[in-house]
Amino acid sequence: MKSELIVDVQPQEVSIALLEDGRLVSLQKESRNLAYAVGDIYVAKVKKLMPGLNAAFVNVGYEKDAFLHYLDLGPHFSSYSAFLEQLFGDRKAPLPQVQKMKLLPDIDKHGTISDQLQSGRELMVQIVKEPISSKGPRLTTEISFTGRYLVLTPFSQKISISQKIKTTAEKLRLRHLVESIRPKNFGVIIRTSAEGKSVAELNHEIQTLLQCWEDTVAKARTAEIPSLIFEEESRIVGVLRDVFTPGFENIHVNEAEAYTQIKKYVSLIAPDKKEIVELYTKDVPIFDEFNVTKQIKSSFGKTVSFKSGAYIIIEHTEALHVIDVNSGNRAKAGNDQETNALEVNLRAADEIARQLRLRDMGGIIVIDFIDMNKAEHRQALYDHMRQIMANDRARHNILPLSKFGLMQITRQRVRPALDIVTAETCPSCYGKGEVQPSLLFTDTLREKLSYLVSELKIKNFILYVHPFVEAYLKKGIISLYRRWRLELGGKFKIMADQSLAYLQYRVLDAQRNEIDLKEEKDLDKTSSVKAKTKAKNRVNQPAQTEPQEQS
Repeated sequence: MKSELIVDVQPQEVSIALLEDGRLVSLQKESRNLAYAVGDIYVAKVKKLMPGLNAAFVNVGYEKDAFLHYLDLGPHFSSYSAFLEQLFGDRKAPLPQVQKMKLLPDIDKHGTISDQLQSGRELMVQIVKEPISSKGPRLTTEISFTGRYLVLTPFSQKISISQKIKTTAEKLRLRHLVESIRPKNFGVIIRTSAEGKSVAELNHEIQTLLQCWEDTVAKARTAEIPSLIFEEESRIVGVLRDVFTPGFENIHVNEAEAYTQIKKYVSLIAPDKKEIVELYTKDVPIFDEFNVTKQIKSSFGKTVSFKSGAYIIIEHTEALHVIDVNSGNRAKAGNDQETNALEVNLRAADEIARQLRLRDMGGIIVIDFIDMNKAEHRQALYDHMRQIMANDRARHNILPLSKFGLMQITRQRVRPALDIVTAETCPSCYGKGEVQPSLLFTDTLREKLSYLVSELKIKNFILYVHPFVEAYLKKGIISLYRRWRLELGGKFKIMADQSLAYLQYRVLDAQRNEIDLKEEKDLDKTSSVKAKTKAKNRVNQPAQTEPQEQS
C-alpha cells in the first residue's frame, strides 16, 4: 500500500491529507493561530467550585470558563499542589526542582473537589479537550510533554509502555533503558514509535522534554494570569508527529518554510526518510494536483456513495451521530436478499470506518445497518467492524448489533468533528436564486484583468477560476486567454482551481499573496488610490521565482 502525505499551507490554516493508494483516508485541518489546542499549557485561576459536579470552573482566558473535574486532578495532585505553593509563594526564591522534592501520597480517588481546591487558587493546567459547541475547554492538572518516542509526566514514578508493542523482550529492553535514564520524580510513557530505538535517541528526547518543563515553569512564575505558557513549536510539526510513520513514501508540501520544518523533523526521527519530503512548486493547487479536492467534495456531504450503488446517510445531532445504510441499486442484484444485505453491510462498514477517521467523528455513533436474519451474518459484520477499526488511533468501543439491527460505537472526541460544507453558494446571487448571465462572466474577468494590468500595474499574477471556465477560456487555437494576453501585454496566467464555485475566481501575485478584488461596479476614487498603493507596495517587494510561462 502506497502512503502519501499532502500538506496544503494557507495563510490561515494548514490542511494535511493522508492518502493510501491515492484514496483519501484522513484529513486534518489546523488553524495557524489556533488557541486552546490540545496539549497547550496555561497558568490560570480557579473561578468557582461546583460540588454537585465534583468539578471546578477555571478562567484560562477563553470566553467560556474551562472545566476541571476532580478525576482530572490526577492521583499526584498533592505533590503538584506542594510544588505550585513553592512556585507561586515566594516569587524571588529560586525555582523549585521536581527532582529534589519528596513526593507526597496520592489523593483519594473518591474525594471531593472542595478538599483540594479553593476559589482564586492559581494553577498550571493543560488542555485535554478543545472547546466544542457551547462548551469551554476541558482541563487536567496532570501535565505531560509529548515527544516522538516518549511522554514525560512530572510528579510520577511510573513507566508505561504502549500496548501496540507486542514483543515481550522489546518491552523489557525499553523498560530497563528508560528506567536508567529517567529523571527522578518523573514518569515516562513509552510510545509505539520507540520500538527498536537506542538509548542515545531516547535520552536525547528525555532531555529535550525536561528542558520544555523547566522553561514552562520559569514562564509560569512571571506570566500574567490567565495566559499561555507552553505550546508546540509548530502546529504543522505537531500534527505531523501524530500521523507520521516510516511507511510513508512521499510527503508533498507547498510552502518553503513548512517544507524546511518538516524536512528537519523527518531528518531527526527517520534520517533515512528525509528525501521523501518534497517541495511542491507548481501553480496548480496542491490538493487539485493529487485529486484531494475532488475526494473531499465527494466524501463530506450528507450522502456518501460507495461500491455498486449503495450509499450511507450521515446526520449530526447535538448528542450523537446517526448513520443510515441503504442498498440503493444493490436491491436489483441477482443474489438472495440475505446475501445482498451482508455484502452491502460489509462494504458500508469499510466506508463508515473511513468516514469516522476522515471527519474525526467522536462521541456516540449509531449505525442503522440493513436487517439480517442470520446470527452468523450479524456476528460476521461485528467482527469485520472491529477488525477494520483496529488501526484507528482514537480510543473506541464497539457493541454488537442490537435486535433492531443497530450498532453503537463510542469514539474518543477531543476536537470538534471536521464538518466541511460541500454544497456551493452561488457567488453571483448569494443564494437569492437569480444570477447574472453566465455569458457575461467573461466580460467581468476581462475588466478585472484590465484593471490589474493597466491601472494597478500588476502584470505577473495568476487568475484562478473554476475548471469549466478555464476550459472555455482556453479552447481553440486563438483562445480568449491568448487574445487577452496579447491585448493587455501582461505575463498573467489563468489556472483551474477545483475548490472554486462556477462563477468564482481569485488572484495571486508573484509572491503568492492574494489580491483582493471586491465585487463592485464602480470603484470610488479613495478605494482606487488604496488599491494602487497596496499594489505598488507588492511590486516594490523583492520578487520570488516568477510563474513559468505556459503555451
